[in-house]
Amino acid sequence: MNRVVFDIETLGFPFDSFDEKQQEYLMKFAKTDEERTEAIQKLALTPLTGHIIAIGMLNPDSHHGRVLFESTTQDFFTSDDGMVEYVSASEKDMLEEFWKTIVQFSQFITFNGRSFDCPYIMLRSAMLGVKPTRNLIPYRYSFQEHCDLLEQLTFYNAFRKFNLDFYCKSFGIKSPKSEGITGLDLGPLFEAGRFREIAEYCMGDVKATAELFFRWQLHLAFEK
Repeated sequence: MNRVVFDIETLGFPFDSFDEKQQEYLMKFAKTDEERTEAIQKLALTPLTGHIIAIGMLNPDSHHGRVLFESTTQDFFTSDDGMVEYVSASEKDMLEEFWKTIVQFSQFITFNGRSFDCPYIMLRSAMLGVKPTRNLIPYRYSFQEHCDLLEQLTFYNAFRKFNLDFYCKSFGIKSPKSEGITGLDLGPLFEAGRFREIAEYCMGDVKATAELFFRWQLHLAFEK
């Protein structure tokens, strides 16, 4: 089967970029400074208050991949083994390239993609005037087209959820967080212009998802 693993990294828009009514709405339940900080951190979690700064894609069988990432300069580099390309692009260009690529694969694999990555990509595309080339949220109870590993490992939310880091450690897979970067570091890294580190972090998530997929496929995939 021709398949691809993908993952996105996102960043919230500056709080002062929203008008007064929007700010009031976003802070509706923030009563303390701590809650206000948390609300601002959560701006990255929705496509109405955040944007995509990296999209990583990997063919888990050939190990060839690509990361499209936002940068203030035109940038291109490859991984040490030459298997992954890293290409800087605007968010709109990232999405256009993603939609050209995704139609080439019969199955796509994500971790929490149904609840996060897929609707985020589709809505950001619509906001930027980019037409999706396929439905990223097909029939839920089959992994033949979209295999969301979080759905599979919780048996469609019948069991407790854990994050990717926890699953990787439990299955003996190198965690993408082992290099010392987490999602909370993306804002400071972006502000510091450390775009390559963000791109490499994104591919770390993708590779970990691919490894987790093979473990799941070997031991838990029963559907024919």
